[in-house]
Amino acid sequence: MGNSETNEVDVRKLLVQQLESLEQSGLADLPVGTDSPDFQFAHAASEEVRATSPQPATAPPEPAQRPTPAAPSATPDAAATTPQPMRNSGQWGSPLPADDRPAALEVINNLVRNCKLCDELASKRTQTVFGVGNPSAKLVFVGEGPGAEEDRTGEPFVGAAGKLLDKILGACKLDRSQVYILNTVKCRPPMNRNPADREIRNCWNYLEKQLEVIQPQFICCLGSVAAKSMLQTTEPLGRMRGKFFPWKGAQLMVTYHPAYLLRNEGAKRHVWEDMKWLMQEMGVELSK
Repeated sequence: MGNSETNEVDVRKLLVQQLESLEQSGLADLPVGTDSPDFQFAHAASEEVRATSPQPATAPPEPAQRPTPAAPSATPDAAATTPQPMRNSGQWGSPLPADDRPAALEVINNLVRNCKLCDELASKRTQTVFGVGNPSAKLVFVGEGPGAEEDRTGEPFVGAAGKLLDKILGACKLDRSQVYILNTVKCRPPMNRNPADREIRNCWNYLEKQLEVIQPQFICCLGSVAAKSMLQTTEPLGRMRGKFFPWKGAQLMVTYHPAYLLRNEGAKRHVWEDMKWLMQEMGVELSK
């Protein structure tokens, strides 16, 4: 068998493994045009999974939210208004070996590159912005959508907000090689507007598949768009801070987006409170 054929078999094996895990979590289809070569490949693998896999059992109920101390700036009635996550049912599927995760992510990335579900975004994008970082990261940051610099480079958080995020990571004794960074949508919304609900829905399966491959222990939502999308709530960001939400196999927390900090200097201390608390939960010791 030639190298190209071997690579195709290896990628198919990775995709089948991922589809098995996703189908156990209730995901059956990916949002991608049927004329895409990647759709034909993914569809064939999906049919292979359906033909060989038993019907998955009902997902177990989510464990109760673990007790944690509230961050100093949490509102007094935050516990009474805790949003109820809707997209976190079930647990992660069987994890892929670390060496196989980059290839599995690239399969998803190819689907994203060919996606045309959002006519406006697809027609105006320079390129898609998939994600960057460690495929086996313990911590994943979820932002909102690409800006102009991200659209130009194809990498998330590389503009002014990205530079501030790098400083936050540095203060936490981390860098981009140790975490994974992605957005709720993979194409830049025109004029840097917030992603529309339909656009978030169209990109949701891509984001979920990325997280399924990485299987982080912690997820940090940057900004209200990411938080409300992940938790399916209308609660204001301030009421979501100061607690962890169970999200499949991870613990999810919410803080302000770096772009917000550029406009509101006073919120930086709140983000630092959140990050210190997160690092404590992750077992990272920071300087006093």
